[in-house]
Amino acid sequence: MMIVLGIDPGTAITGYGVVRVENNKNIVLGYGAIRTPSKQETASRLEIIYTGVQQLISEFQPDCVAIEELFFNKNVASALAVGQARGVAILAGAHGGLPVFEYTPLQVKTAVTGYGRATKEQVAYMVTMLLGLGETPKPDDVTDALAICLCHGYNGHNWGRSG
Repeated sequence: MMIVLGIDPGTAITGYGVVRVENNKNIVLGYGAIRTPSKQETASRLEIIYTGVQQLISEFQPDCVAIEELFFNKNVASALAVGQARGVAILAGAHGGLPVFEYTPLQVKTAVTGYGRATKEQVAYMVTMLLGLGETPKPDDVTDALAICLCHGYNGHNWGRSG
């Protein structure tokens, strides 16, 4: 049995999912989003993300953290902001004594849909079906975090780069 805390980092919205993987079954323990006010300064927003991830670790006692790797983005400011959110989420996991595994969007999409260029809608559909959810989690960041959990559960330690 393994409990995975999946994180889709972002400065405005950091999606999270918590999935217990047991005997090839995935059981959702929780999911949601850590939101930060857009008018707040960067340091305060990062503190909210860090504290939120710490609270999730305390509440769900995961065995590991799985997080999406930063992919190249044409908008440098956006990429830097996501990188900062990733950093504090990784730090919270490390401070919690947890191993952190990183997956590319291509790896996540391939694991969940079988196709690395799947659309957001295809990923959302598969996450909803594979986890037996009554409806697709919103916003997309939450669905992506659950997809990251599935990716880690399916691939164990084979694909993920240990952070």
